[in-house]
Amino acid sequence: MKRSAFFYGLSAVALVLYVILALRAVHDWAGWVLALGFISLAIAFRGNRFLQGLSFTVLIFAVVTIALYHPEYFLQWGGFKLSELIIPLIQLIMFGMGTAMSVKDFTAVIKHPKGVVIGVMSQFVIMPFVGFLLASVSGFPPEIAAGIVLIGCSPSGLASNVMSYLAKANLALSITVTSITTLLAPFVTPLLMKLLAGALVEIDVLKMMWDIFKMIIIPIGAGLLFNKLLSGRSKWLDDAMPLVSMFGIAFILVIIVAAGRNNLLMIGPALIVLVFIHNSCGYLLGYWAGRLFKLPERDCRTIAIEVGMQNGGLASGISKEMGKMATVGLAPAVFGPLMNITGSALASWWHNHPPETKEAAHSEERPVKSKSIR
Repeated sequence: MKRSAFFYGLSAVALVLYVILALRAVHDWAGWVLALGFISLAIAFRGNRFLQGLSFTVLIFAVVTIALYHPEYFLQWGGFKLSELIIPLIQLIMFGMGTAMSVKDFTAVIKHPKGVVIGVMSQFVIMPFVGFLLASVSGFPPEIAAGIVLIGCSPSGLASNVMSYLAKANLALSITVTSITTLLAPFVTPLLMKLLAGALVEIDVLKMMWDIFKMIIIPIGAGLLFNKLLSGRSKWLDDAMPLVSMFGIAFILVIIVAAGRNNLLMIGPALIVLVFIHNSCGYLLGYWAGRLFKLPERDCRTIAIEVGMQNGGLASGISKEMGKMATVGLAPAVFGPLMNITGSALASWWHNHPPETKEAAHSEERPVKSKSIR
């Protein structure tokens, strides 16, 4: 308790000092002080069981702050461009996802296909078309607008599993929908992008399919094989993968923010508003899609979280492979931290407001093995 109070105080002091430095235009130090404030707040949040889910997101704000104030640190080291690390990091994250999966995760498709089908269809219908509508009215340059469509066409990520677990929703359904949408992404995402964003940016469907295949299918396949052959025999790796995933996501984000700094400063507030609307529509329409087909309340909540939370890391990797990280990659960079804030808030609300009637669980729930946030 005393430690949390200390870091809350340190965060407040850093915020006041940042305001002073910003007003005096001492920008070289202002960014570091603000980052210190975010780091202190993240540590303080770790001591509160209601806020600890936001600690990683606050740390993301810290690294984004440094990237905005000092992008020169995250563009290249020596002659090596840091953007070359994005794809290997995504593959490492996907490998971690594979190690947390097994064939059992897909048995729900056979036992209770209705919720899974509605979840997968909602994921690849609601978010892409909402993204297309928002991109159409945004007035943004075509490549930046295409980034809004891209995040909508991406599958859900493991963050949705964590939020479903916290919300006491149907975790088995969440894991299954995430797994299936991820495995379908190499085929569905390029086709949706060609259909909805082809007028905004050139889309090479076959190349994008291969890019997503090597970012998803190969590493997840390796992870599944590892899980089958070596699961439990390398506990240190099982424990390390969530931390590695979180580091990878943070590093990918900071590289993209540094590369797109000028564009982000120019359209940042408007982009944040549109991304928030996109994210909120995912929760709302996903929930009512479940209600429309008369799914149990727990399943409706699960589908809301699955649809609203996208795999921003994958979208960032796609933008990098397109060679448009500083434009197409901006919307995914904003979507990631924002969805974790809204997702945590929604999960906390539902955690404290369980369904009024007892509903039969569709499948046995089990703890999430990996808590990577995408």
